[in-house]
Amino acid sequence: MTQNASNSNAQPDDTAQPDDVAQPGGNTQPVPVVQPVPVVAVILAAGFGTRFDPDNPKQLVSVGDKAIVAWSIEAFESDPRVTDIVVVVNPRVREAVEELVDEAGYPKVRMIIDGGAERVDSTMAALDTLASAGIPGDAKVLIHDAVRPFVERSSIDGCIDALDEYKAATVAVASTDTVLLTRDLGDRKAVASVPDRPNTFRAQTPQAFRFATIRAAYAKADADPDFHPTDDTRVVVDYLPEEPVAIVAGSETNLKITTLADLPIAERIAQDIAKASAKARMHAMLAEAAGQLKR
Repeated sequence: MTQNASNSNAQPDDTAQPDDVAQPGGNTQPVPVVQPVPVVAVILAAGFGTRFDPDNPKQLVSVGDKAIVAWSIEAFESDPRVTDIVVVVNPRVREAVEELVDEAGYPKVRMIIDGGAERVDSTMAALDTLASAGIPGDAKVLIHDAVRPFVERSSIDGCIDALDEYKAATVAVASTDTVLLTRDLGDRKAVASVPDRPNTFRAQTPQAFRFATIRAAYAKADADPDFHPTDDTRVVVDYLPEEPVAIVAGSETNLKITTLADLPIAERIAQDIAKASAKARMHAMLAEAAGQLKR
């Protein structure tokens, strides 16, 4: 699949003409047309899966008769508020992902690009690509791990809404366990502090940002030789500490498939989704039939 930045809906239409509104005395004044900002989903599928099965890329493993990466793409594809999708892949699976996208015909997938050795390298590759495409600084960018295939619409929309008030947000779920912060004692860890449980959360994705904000954070981080964050939220927290990162409600089903032991859980979630979808379709059919009988 060959696509480039010029095809992307992520660029606003600056050619839209203002409407003319009649003013007292017969004069008309142009009313500027407000363009909605792009909402771009960046799906990171570039991991090598060393904890999973190095010979069987987990992005392509089938769960519920669908590749894991396809679940994640469809979560954003089906959300009408998402305008564009960029998929970042491991070069080893690029051809397979391109074939998958072409066969499924996901119209919002604008580009498939190669990622890097680490997660941050993949994010930076996506941000550079979006910058080259001319994406505006106020665009909303949602960065999602492809191996979280069951992200809910409410979490995606929650991120989009949160960026109306904040410049950064992350999906997370409240921790039900007590969290321990530790320090090193040679070959052993020791408890350094115990945060209050109501203030502890488990991070999920997507993690969402205004484009200019995440770019500024990465620009500062890139100059730090000790820069090795494991997610994008931390880049903002560490390098733009003045920017609050809002919490958006996640869900326990927003599972990250990390090891082979996660697959049975993922299969059960996929089965539950299939049952709920079938039930919804049946209810819709019955409602339509009932409506026809009343005519």
